[in-house]
Amino acid sequence: MPATTSLTELTEVVEAGNVLVLTGAGLSTESGIPDYRGESGTLRRHTPMTYEQFVGSVDGRRRYWARSHLGWRTITGAAPNAGHRALAALQATGRLTGIITQNVDGLHQAAGAREVTELHGSLSRVICLGCRATSDRVELEHRLRAANPDFTAAAGAVNPDGDVELAEHQVRRFRLVDCEVCGSGVLKPDVVFFGEGVPRDRVDHCYRLVDSAEALLVLGSSLAVMSGLRFVRHAGKRGIPILIVNRGETRGDPLAAVRVDRPLGAALTELTTRLGCA
Repeated sequence: MPATTSLTELTEVVEAGNVLVLTGAGLSTESGIPDYRGESGTLRRHTPMTYEQFVGSVDGRRRYWARSHLGWRTITGAAPNAGHRALAALQATGRLTGIITQNVDGLHQAAGAREVTELHGSLSRVICLGCRATSDRVELEHRLRAANPDFTAAAGAVNPDGDVELAEHQVRRFRLVDCEVCGSGVLKPDVVFFGEGVPRDRVDHCYRLVDSAEALLVLGSSLAVMSGLRFVRHAGKRGIPILIVNRGETRGDPLAAVRVDRPLGAALTELTTRLGCA
């Protein structure tokens, strides 16, 4: 359906309550974290690490961790923007049943949001692929700095997964560390890589959230991959109204009852003002 700049219909649906929210990378771009597929999306110039590349070779893991070690500074330095804060304020009114996010930056929680289902995991956690123990990313960063005291490479452009552009000769001298629990396991950020499936129990939980909602509000996602699009299609099959706010077209547009093309921060701030919860 044609996109509009008016929030009138969207406000009416959200005011009724029982709305489930699905967010994508477009919500975090105003915090300085780029998206993959927008007008300046990093997929236009950057190929993300795949799960197969990561588990398939030590060189692949060295490349990821060297680059992510630098990019982590950008992720931790990012602050919630007006869109995150407005959504948290809206949730506090009780009109939202929950938030499903495709983002791995933790900015929803930093803004005060609750009941956030991290569909693709979180960069703030690390998991051992051997013993499955999880640990805090901050602890790993301390260990990586200790193992690489002379690693002073300058980061290039950062990507949504915290990866950065880094010359190959700088990657080669980066030293990895093993799991502290089992002593030898491969450490991986607790996020879903390209080519890796979302855990089934997490997917099922999201389907249940869709089933219990009276509307699905999509914010800042092009819905280019099935990971998020499946929930939009599920809502459509169940007759649940779909509301989309995004800059540019999305794969869910044909199913949308309301379609708004506006910057997320301004649109959500206006929405909360209209609902008296700004």
